[in-house]
Amino acid sequence: MDGSRLAIVVVMMLGAVPAGARAQSIGVEHTAAAPSARVAAVPVPAGAADEIARRWGIRIESMRLTAAGYMLDFRYRVVDARKAKPIFARRTKPRLIDEATGAVMLVPTPPKTGALRNSNDPKAGRSYFMFFANPGRLIAEGRTVTVTIGEFSVSGIRVAS
Repeated sequence: MDGSRLAIVVVMMLGAVPAGARAQSIGVEHTAAAPSARVAAVPVPAGAADEIARRWGIRIESMRLTAAGYMLDFRYRVVDARKAKPIFARRTKPRLIDEATGAVMLVPTPPKTGALRNSNDPKAGRSYFMFFANPGRLIAEGRTVTVTIGEFSVSGIRVAS
């Protein structure tokens, strides 16, 4: 690995990614973001499936590594479309937090395809996805993460391969 590639990998691993378009394009949240831009949601444990369904109208199906470990694939099934609607709001930016390190991963937003998540009206009985960036493969199989989307927040989601 040449010096410039090594420097990029080290910077990404340390979380010192510059703010702005570069950080958003690789899906890492800059740690110096304004505190007022964050929503303080109290996470519900992933094991409380009935509580998650009652409050937000979804059942979590899986959190898996994909794309050779550079992405995390979050799958969920809508059980109540009305309650699940806020999770699909385009203006709400999902965040995935590695519970061991505190690293925050975002849903990438490539210019041609847009955000790698569903944002159409939810339909009960259907499964949906959301991809989170995992630069440097920082989050590995077996780790636990918290997913926060506005008021929705679930902790203790185990990452599978």
